[in-house]
Amino acid sequence: MAERKPIESWLTDMDGVLMHEGVPVPGAEAFIKRLRESGKPFLVLTNNSIYTPRDLHARLNRIGLEVPWESIWTSALATAQFLDDQRPGGTAYVIGEAGLTTALHDIGYVLTDHSPDYVVLGETRTYSFEALTKAIRLINEGARFIATNPDETGPSPQGALPATGSVAALITKATGVDPYFVGKPNPLMMRHGLNVIGAHSETSAMIGDRMDTDVLAGLEAGMETFLVLTGLTRPEEVDRHPFRPSRVVDSIADLIDLV
Repeated sequence: MAERKPIESWLTDMDGVLMHEGVPVPGAEAFIKRLRESGKPFLVLTNNSIYTPRDLHARLNRIGLEVPWESIWTSALATAQFLDDQRPGGTAYVIGEAGLTTALHDIGYVLTDHSPDYVVLGETRTYSFEALTKAIRLINEGARFIATNPDETGPSPQGALPATGSVAALITKATGVDPYFVGKPNPLMMRHGLNVIGAHSETSAMIGDRMDTDVLAGLEAGMETFLVLTGLTRPEEVDRHPFRPSRVVDSIADLIDLV
């Protein structure tokens, strides 16, 4: 295997890497502090499209993790960037929360249910049957179908919650139309993120807790990949995949000295 260049920039997932069920993972605070002191570009990524970067900055700050809002990249921002590249100044019917609607407003999109260019599906805790029905009818009438991310479930203290991927499957079943998923594992989200911080894939690393999203996205974007075992993936599950991370570590605490 060819030797990689030194890591000059870092991308890291949030849930399962820096925090777990609202509690910081041991070592996360020290890792973020080391990153900020190093001056190396970094981004905290999340497939969750509910919150704006400012919301997430406040949530992380409350648990002692000092992440500037400018260093947070969400699937909502990646989706907005994609749509701005594809069809600037377009229109969309949106199912989602402030993280997604704010990102689309910021690129000049008009949110409407009248012949929109796109139906954009994001995550929300209150999926409405009426809104889903409207989305299905608009797609049947010709609107293009975009989804922020393919995650089928999300975590909660009570157990798994249906997430964007599951609801997208419902819409696909009703329309016969598959969405274009912008978030991880689509390497597009990673490449947009790298562009935001002016980084290059050959000198960047991705840290995640999921093989099927974080590691796969980092791998396909050409980055070095680190899997931490503080989230969803168990050690025995790693070899079930046809691809491997560059390295498997117990937690982000094991990566502090690499910064």
